Amino acid sequence: MTAGNRARPGRALGVDLGARRVGVAVSDSARLVATPRRTLVRTGDAGRDRRALVDLAVDEEAVVVVVGHPLSLDGSRGPAARRAEEEAAALAPLLAEHDIALELHDERLTTVTAHRQLAAGGRRGRDHRSVVDQTAASVLLGSWLDAHRGTA
Repeated sequence: MTAGNRARPGRALGVDLGARRVGVAVSDSARLVATPRRTLVRTGDAGRDRRALVDLAVDEEAVVVVVGHPLSLDGSRGPAARRAEEEAAALAPLLAEHDIALELHDERLTTVTAHRQLAAGGRRGRDHRSVVDQTAASVLLGSWLDAHRGTA
């Protein structure tokens, strides 16, 4: 996992890893705005799911993929954070084949923020399910963009 492409101009892809679904968001090429893009449903085949993410990153012309790192509120690494680290470690070499970097970024409270944003926009309950993961990915990516403003 490298930050090498952070300074290279281009789009960033935000990824919110879930057990059943993977939310995806993308930035514009100037890295000013994060936009929810889609939700990938897990197939049960980890390799196939990773290839789908790589294909999406290539299609979106991303130079960096930002994977949510679900640290505990106190900043410690619990089971969810370790799973994300393992998945990111498996995804990184596949992305590197396309000269796409991978970074982990603290995603504490992104799903809570996504639910609040959707509720404020009038989406409730079941309506959330279809977009909450991609909205969480957008919140994550927006946080990463804010943290790296001026470094891209």
